Amino acid sequence: MGRVYKTFATVCASGLTALVLSHARAQKFEGVAETPPMGWNSWNHYGCDIDEDLIKQTADAIAQSGLRDAGYTYVNIDDCWHGERDEDGFIQADPERFPSGIKALADYVHERGLKIGLYSDAGRTTCGGKPGSQGHEYQDAKQYARWGIDYLKYDWCATGTGEDQRNPREAYALMRDALHAAGRPIVFSICEWGDNKPWEWGEDVGHLWRTTGDIINCWDCEVGHGNWFSSGILPILDKQAGLRAYAGPGHWNDPDMMEVGNLPALGENRAHFVMWAMLAAPLIIGTDVVNMDPKILEILTNEGVIAIDQDPLGIQGFPIMKSPDLEYWVKPLEGGDFAFAVLNRSDEQKRYAYDWAAHPVGDNANGWNADTANIRYTVSDLLRGRDVGTTETPLTGAVPAHDVVVFRMKKNG
Repeated sequence: MGRVYKTFATVCASGLTALVLSHARAQKFEGVAETPPMGWNSWNHYGCDIDEDLIKQTADAIAQSGLRDAGYTYVNIDDCWHGERDEDGFIQADPERFPSGIKALADYVHERGLKIGLYSDAGRTTCGGKPGSQGHEYQDAKQYARWGIDYLKYDWCATGTGEDQRNPREAYALMRDALHAAGRPIVFSICEWGDNKPWEWGEDVGHLWRTTGDIINCWDCEVGHGNWFSSGILPILDKQAGLRAYAGPGHWNDPDMMEVGNLPALGENRAHFVMWAMLAAPLIIGTDVVNMDPKILEILTNEGVIAIDQDPLGIQGFPIMKSPDLEYWVKPLEGGDFAFAVLNRSDEQKRYAYDWAAHPVGDNANGWNADTANIRYTVSDLLRGRDVGTTETPLTGAVPAHDVVVFRMKKNG
């Protein structure tokens, strides 16, 4: 009981009255995540097997490999970094895994021209059973600001069930307000798994929101885990249908962290990366960057594909034409350009053909249309790094199984 009183007294001393009075006018931080965040997260490859040495090695590798210069700036520590709360209720790092503490680690990451992120949960515990933020939102936000944190992934485990479950809009808005009150601009990632349609309310709360359950490193599968399941690349891609209207600068649909580098086939890794770029999705690497295969590094640092993802318009791409095996995707870009991708979902190589005159490229929902029947565009292959012609003639070629081709269309003149 004494600990409860101490915690309450500490929060009061921090300005509880002012926080309550300012609650109605609190907001998320503006001017961050104007393009989809790019970085790395520990969970997909390491799970709970993390420590400060791994994070330092990863930060060094990101800085030295060219990933930082390509735009990957966030080094995000996922679940299991937590220790216990101190006698005043402030969260501490696990003293064995992170003996130097998070502040020292944040300084290390910042010194390398990078930013650092942490993970917490809207419930009493995290998904890994560590202390969650419920009941400690303002304390945790203040602690993150003290440590120099730049990004918060906020999960949804241990939040109750049925009538006893927390209201997600209120829970996430509470942490948004706490972060704002702490005063340090922090990217706020809503990891609610899409169960309560966060795309309908997330724009005023966070900078990105998960649209699905967890991703897993397979092309086309769903893996059960009791009362929940993980999905492969194609099922998650399909779940993005109908969501593009909700995304834009400062508020992004998040189909989860990438499995690029964890998939068995090089083409699958390439297709995964390109399609996340076409979705204007956050590009958060989820693999071992210290020992990264040079071919995976080449995929992740492709300037043309990254430019599609980071385009200032922030318009999410969509399939303009489909067959059972092939999907033709388009994404409007700044300056009247367009990205155009052909995805082969099948297990065999397929030939593609797109007649620009018969099928003009357009996005009626956003008012960006390419009159390819009358206006000529130069077509550049972004994976091979060369022009392949213009829209005066049909685009033809072959795309291997579980792979993709992607082009940038630029108006002549």
